[in-house]
Amino acid sequence: MPRHLIFSYLSLIIAAAAMREGNFRMREGAPFKIALFADLHFGEDAWTEWGPIQDFNSMGVMSIVLDDEQPDFVVYLGDVITANNIMIANASLYWDQALSPTRARGIPWSTIFGNHDDAPFEWPLDWFSQAGIPQLSCARGSDCSFRGTTRLELMRNEIERNSLSFSTDGPRNLWPSVSNYVLKLSSTSNARDPVALMYFLDSGGGSYPEIISNAQVKWFQEKSREINPHSRVPEIIFWHIPSKAYEKVAIGVQCVGSIFWESVAAQEAEMGMMKALEKRDSVKAVFVGHNHGLDWCCPHRKMWLCFARHTGYGGYGNWARGARVLEIKQQPFSLRSWIRMEDGSTHSED
Repeated sequence: MPRHLIFSYLSLIIAAAAMREGNFRMREGAPFKIALFADLHFGEDAWTEWGPIQDFNSMGVMSIVLDDEQPDFVVYLGDVITANNIMIANASLYWDQALSPTRARGIPWSTIFGNHDDAPFEWPLDWFSQAGIPQLSCARGSDCSFRGTTRLELMRNEIERNSLSFSTDGPRNLWPSVSNYVLKLSSTSNARDPVALMYFLDSGGGSYPEIISNAQVKWFQEKSREINPHSRVPEIIFWHIPSKAYEKVAIGVQCVGSIFWESVAAQEAEMGMMKALEKRDSVKAVFVGHNHGLDWCCPHRKMWLCFARHTGYGGYGNWARGARVLEIKQQPFSLRSWIRMEDGSTHSED
C-alpha cells in the first residue's frame, strides 16, 4: 500500500478512536485552528440555474479558506442547507455536498442546526403558473415525498457516512433539540489534560421555535459541573441564532468587525442560557451565525459575543463571503480570531 494511503488510513483510525471519547489532541508546537462555516444554504432554489451555481461558489469559498488556513477542525455553524427549498425527501444529499470540501482534505468537523436545516418545504407560487411544476424523477411513486428530512435523519446520516464527523444527535431528553454535545481539546502531552471544552447547542428554528430551552440550560449546567467542576478549563460555545444579549452589546464601542449592516435577529425568548454562561468565568466566547450582514465580536461581561462570517452564496445579502477562524494556544491559554475572505485577505483580528 502506498505510504500516503497508509497515513490517511491511520489518520482515520486515530480520528475514530478520538471521536468515541469526544476528544482530540493539539499538535506538538502548534496552535489549534478552527474554521467556522456559517449559513451555507445549500439546495436553495435548486430547480433554477441560479441555485446550483450558488452551491458551486460556496464550495469555492470553503476550499479557499481551508487551503489558506489549513485548520485542524471545522465547525458548520448552522443553516448548512435551505430545506424549505428542497423538494426531495433526502436533503442529506445537499448536506453531504456541503461537507465535501472538508472531508476531501481529511479535516475533522462538527455540525449544529440552524433555522433552515429542517424547515418544511415551501411551494413556490410560480410552480402553479403555466410553466408548471418541474419534472420529478421517481423510480416508484413512493420515492417522491415532500415531508422533508428531520434533524435526527440529517444528523444520523452524517454520522453513519463520515468517519471524520464529531457531531452527535445529543441526549434524547433534549429532543426535538438535537445538536447538543461537548468536545474536549486535550494537551499535546496528556490526553486527560484538557486545554479547552467546546459546547455545541441547537438554537432551534425550522421545525420548532427559535430558542435554547430551559432543558438545554440544565443540561449545560450539569455537564459543565461534571467535566469542569471548578471552571478551570476555558470553555467556548457554539450555536446558530444569537441570544438577546447580542442585541444589547451591538452598539458597543469596543466591538471588532467589518460589517454592521443589520439589526440582530435574536432568538424568540431567553430561557436562562446567558445567565448560566455569565456565572462561569471559564466561558471565553460564544460564536453564532444567522445574521448574514454582521461579522463582529463584542465584549460582554468576561466573555466575547461573536458572529461568524456569511460563508455561503445561498441566503440573503450580497456582502463578500468568508469565514471566521479561531486559534487556540495552550500555554498560557489564549483564544484569538480573525476573518479570512474569499479573496484571500484577512481582517477583524481580536
